[in-house]
Amino acid sequence: MAKLKLGAIAEDKPVRVTHELPASVHRDLVAYAEALARQNGQSIGDPVKLIAPMLARFMAADRAFAKVRRARQLPKQGEG
Repeated sequence: MAKLKLGAIAEDKPVRVTHELPASVHRDLVAYAEALARQNGQSIGDPVKLIAPMLARFMAADRAFAKVRRARQLPKQGEG
């Protein structure tokens, strides 16, 4: 099995966001949670918890966003 891009899910203080997902995206999220559980041995009770780390990983890997952040000196995730 190929290594998934997400690792273990860290607990953090949540911020409530409400958003509707297409059913196909939710099914993929459930499948991803199952694959992650098999890979890491860490059961994901609610696949919705994967959305935040997925978004964080996406933004961290976006080179154009990194340039904008540096140019505007935007704080990184977890900073002030």
